[in-house]
Amino acid sequence: MSETVETVEKPKKNQAKEYLKGWVPYSVKRYWVYLIATVIALVMPWITIGGNHLFLLSFDQKKLHLAGIAFDMQELYLMPFLLMLLFLGIFAVTAVGGRAWCGWACPQTIFRVIYRDGIETKLLGLRKRIKNKQKEPDMSKSENQMKKVIAILLWSVLALVASADFLWFFVPPEDFFSYLQNPSEHMVMVGMLLGTAAFIIVDVVFIQEDFCIYICPYSRVQSVLYDDETVMAVYDPKRGGDIYQGHGYDREKKFDKKKELLAVDPTAECTTCESCVTVCPTHIDIRKGLQLECINCLECVDACTTVMGALGKPSLVRWSSEKEAVRHEGKTNFFRPKIVAYFTVLVMVLIALFAMGSTKENMLLNVNKNTRLYKTLEGGVVQNDYLFLFQNTDSKKHTYYFEIVDNDKIKIIRPKESFSIAGGKKRKKVVILQTKEQLANDARKDVPIPVTIRAYAVDDKENIVVDRQTVFVYPRIDLLKK
Repeated sequence: MSETVETVEKPKKNQAKEYLKGWVPYSVKRYWVYLIATVIALVMPWITIGGNHLFLLSFDQKKLHLAGIAFDMQELYLMPFLLMLLFLGIFAVTAVGGRAWCGWACPQTIFRVIYRDGIETKLLGLRKRIKNKQKEPDMSKSENQMKKVIAILLWSVLALVASADFLWFFVPPEDFFSYLQNPSEHMVMVGMLLGTAAFIIVDVVFIQEDFCIYICPYSRVQSVLYDDETVMAVYDPKRGGDIYQGHGYDREKKFDKKKELLAVDPTAECTTCESCVTVCPTHIDIRKGLQLECINCLECVDACTTVMGALGKPSLVRWSSEKEAVRHEGKTNFFRPKIVAYFTVLVMVLIALFAMGSTKENMLLNVNKNTRLYKTLEGGVVQNDYLFLFQNTDSKKHTYYFEIVDNDKIKIIRPKESFSIAGGKKRKKVVILQTKEQLANDARKDVPIPVTIRAYAVDDKENIVVDRQTVFVYPRIDLLKK
């Protein structure tokens, strides 16, 4: 009899080992993604190209640095493209992979994993197991209370680092540490640093995943972006069976498996081990179908894969679509029209962004006509006054001058010589244009003559040159002084 049992069990064990062979849990993959995202977030503010940051939106300097190119506030025509990339990217990712951002790259999720799984569980042992996120520590014990205080203190240090890193995208790190040496002169920045750190502490320690469920606006719009082929954590009721008659989940009690629990069908494969429930950070039961609280962290998939894999069977909870995993109507189509449309528009916006960014002018020039339209002098001479506002948007000093390119009858009277502007600085110039020639012969009204001003850097005329259109107002003929 024992020999028979051995011969039956041995193939099952081998089958289980074979099924789980080479399987890498999603949690391991997520930890690698978290590490990469953290390194990128910490390193990016320090990367400079030609003296400009990889990405910086500086309200202090009133500049946008993008891919090593500095744009002045007057050049923020790129911002709509950046916003379109952001929102279209979110829509495209959500349509393909559900709340993949929430489970795999959102700072809120990464912070909670560091605090709950890293500090509370692994480092301090306040929580017993990472796989049981439903059971809260017994805070009536003084030992646990002390561990909680230590966990909050440790997280406070990391929250300050995270807050500083957030500010580095708005205040360059080199300026940030310089300002910290004189905090009384930069109270706004210090207040933002401490305020952001305090929010991160309260959010991660006390609000927890309720932020994802009740506060985050993304969870409210995700259902609009989903379709039957959106990939997410999905339970297979055909194989696993219908577990609940109604809602067996009580948020206050976390999970009550006795509440409206159906008798399990003998043919159903779900063992009702509840591993997928206890491991869920947002405290839901994935077996009830798509729910607002699911952040696609796929911890339930790992839990079910481990249990069912030990039985030599595929997981009942998979990262798949309702079409494939619930209704069994074929493979998920990742190239459906909606997805193709999203990514086509994304590519078009990217091309437009790079095209416009590559034509950035290293000098800005505003040409403003003075309130006096013109001045007439003896001998039929006419002068027009202008105010030119030059701005050197390059990082180094340049010497500038300008010329009239489409009317050789109009001359520059002032200024006579070129002038220098330091990198990132502005300079105003009063400009007087004059003509001795008769440009019009109208006895009824003044005549505006179109003029093109070409300004350039004397030391780099090939690369730094801009054209501006203005008008030279010529008086009616009876106002000229002969």
